[in-house]
Amino acid sequence: ALHEGHIVSALELTLLLQPVFTQNSRNLILFLQDTLSIDDFTYFSESYGNKNPFQNEILQSSPSSLVLPAVDCEATRYLLSFLQESGDWQLTNITNHDVSQLEVNTSKPNLLVVQLQPLVSGLNEISTLEAITENDKIIGRLTMDLQERGIHFSVIYTAVRPSRISRRTDVVGELRRQLMTTEEEDSLSYPPLNVTTGNDICILFYASNFSLKANSSIFIDLTNATFVTQNVDISSSECSDINTTLSLKYIKPVNGISSLEIRFLMTNKFYGGSARNWSTLNSVEIVQDGEKFAKFNASVISAPAEYSFHCQLVGTSNLYPARLIPSNNEAKNWDVFISRLQIQGFNVENNQFSYASDCTGFFTPGIWMGLVTSIVLLWILAYGIHMIMQLTTNSRFDDPKGPALSVPQTE
Repeated sequence: ALHEGHIVSALELTLLLQPVFTQNSRNLILFLQDTLSIDDFTYFSESYGNKNPFQNEILQSSPSSLVLPAVDCEATRYLLSFLQESGDWQLTNITNHDVSQLEVNTSKPNLLVVQLQPLVSGLNEISTLEAITENDKIIGRLTMDLQERGIHFSVIYTAVRPSRISRRTDVVGELRRQLMTTEEEDSLSYPPLNVTTGNDICILFYASNFSLKANSSIFIDLTNATFVTQNVDISSSECSDINTTLSLKYIKPVNGISSLEIRFLMTNKFYGGSARNWSTLNSVEIVQDGEKFAKFNASVISAPAEYSFHCQLVGTSNLYPARLIPSNNEAKNWDVFISRLQIQGFNVENNQFSYASDCTGFFTPGIWMGLVTSIVLLWILAYGIHMIMQLTTNSRFDDPKGPALSVPQTE
């Protein structure tokens, strides 16, 4: 029994999952989504005028079930590593969602990690509803297939981070902005990807959403494969004092693509104007199936060599503050979306990011709006004062006891 407002800690989660490991059938399926909260089950239900996307009855048909309304991000961050350490599992990563070719050896305990497609963030609610519906169908197909084979299993459905963050209300107003910033940082549920040379880390890479779209139809989400399960090959990455290359290789990220490699090429160069070295992301390359080569030139992605680079939105869209500009015809077939990018390819100290140089300039759109509004108001005030100063009073007045006052037109 959990009381209202309680957040399950990492230790409590391990204790709650112990009955799963003591069962005779040790087949465990982990459905992993990018964002999910308990409120989503009611918000997207029919009670709000939507078609309920959650049609699976696996929770009701199960002989035992457990629903945890709130779990600490620290607990979900290390959930996969904890599951791997808890037993001699046969780990299988499922990304293409084709259950017909899935082979399960029941003689050994199996851990199936299913990467569900991400919810489309930043777009309309209908897109999110469709993504949840599709994920629900994937869960239904896989569980139904295993049930038809007579395989007993346990299921965990969770997410990397919450989709709805509750704000604290018992704080004073002047601390609210600071607390919201802290909560946003706490919502990060995985560490950055690192490339090592010897015992030292030479490259750090992080993104809250790392996804691509090929030919405007094939959506490829690489966030979980890169940072959570780390189902990515970085052995081809290179580090030096002048040039650094971060190479990310994926095997069958989606149906129709057998291999995908993404390279981030960075340089460290001295500039006399600023009298210091600057780290610059010169280009991003995408190699599909070892043949199709796409290259993007990066703009406004640079920082002092001692710093890391951070930007809220990086991609091919014209609306992003840091753009990836296609430099060949093949690149025009790709759309890149990276949110909350932070990367450092030189001078990594203490195995963590250095101070971040943000892509947003000093004059943000909000500052420009404030300046323009202030100038308009000052102009209106100056014009009003000028008009008031032009007003004059009469120098002569009519006396009712005397003759009528005559004012010539010349005056």
